[in-house]
Amino acid sequence: MSKVATSIKINRIESSRINEVDFGSLKFGRQFSDHVFVAKYKDNEWTDLSIEAYDNLSLSPAASVFHYGQAIFEGLKAHRTENGEILLFRPDKNWERLNASAVRLCMPEIPESIFMDGVKELIHQDRNWVPNGENQSLYIRPFMIADEAFLGVKPSESYQFLVITSPTSNYYSGAIRVKIETQYSRAASGGIGAAKAAANYAASLYPAKQALEEGYDQLIWTDASSHQFIEESGTMNIMFKINGTLITPSTKSDTILDGVTRDSIIQLARHWDISVEERKISVDEILLALESNELEEAFGMGTAATIVPIQSIGANGKEYQLSDSSSWTFSNRAKDYLEKLKRGIAEDQFNWTVKI
Repeated sequence: MSKVATSIKINRIESSRINEVDFGSLKFGRQFSDHVFVAKYKDNEWTDLSIEAYDNLSLSPAASVFHYGQAIFEGLKAHRTENGEILLFRPDKNWERLNASAVRLCMPEIPESIFMDGVKELIHQDRNWVPNGENQSLYIRPFMIADEAFLGVKPSESYQFLVITSPTSNYYSGAIRVKIETQYSRAASGGIGAAKAAANYAASLYPAKQALEEGYDQLIWTDASSHQFIEESGTMNIMFKINGTLITPSTKSDTILDGVTRDSIIQLARHWDISVEERKISVDEILLALESNELEEAFGMGTAATIVPIQSIGANGKEYQLSDSSSWTFSNRAKDYLEKLKRGIAEDQFNWTVKI
């Protein structure tokens, strides 16, 4: 078990950059708040916890992260309520998943106190950066990198855990077109697909770029061994509603990320007495449901996007159109509840929100 140093040193900047930001035209991941939270790991101990000015990092060219890819991250959001309070949504799940990723990539786990206190103190210091506009939030990116300067192939002996924040608007502006991918793979059994590792996203860039060139917004990833079973949609989990039942790929595998939004939606559905099945979903099953008009809803879900309706699915050279997403009963209801919950408008029946 790593030792823990819990005090956080605060080194505030003298002048904020907030006046340089046009909050009326925010884009995802383009603007960054004044400060960063930093914790360092060496000799089996997390130390040097601090809030620093947001600035470039200084790393050795031989740092392990550049050569062997020990890099993991998380994503969560802070929302401002109508009375000016700031709420986090299920940050404990992000902490748990970060540590699961750390174990898989042979990195040190981060103590809950460092993760939670670091996130909360950073947002407290930059609380003016939390926007209050419709569809706006403060995106929070905790991440860990290996920084030992050594070219031998082994786990690093030193690491940095950092948290940065970014005022943002919606990741997607509306319904999306997706293509079922049958050549490239996001993850393979026995690999790191269930971890939120930077390498997974690097592997997805080329096939996603090809899909964009064909006019699609994202891909539906299928299993690496046969390409017969659906796994995720782009950077999101995926869910379908067929004949009143919600079905989503099971995360009891090592190829699918266990999404926080996914888990929340499943809990909501069961609370509302809606049938949910977590299981393997074949491409053929979805295409048959499309051809027979039994596929009522299809949507991606994740922290950045919350819930994004899928308007069409490309497969085998054919384009399948879904019904107008504005009339979908479940996904619109779930998205409305989650958005209101995050802003303190809906009752928090599950104790999911944390006040800063």
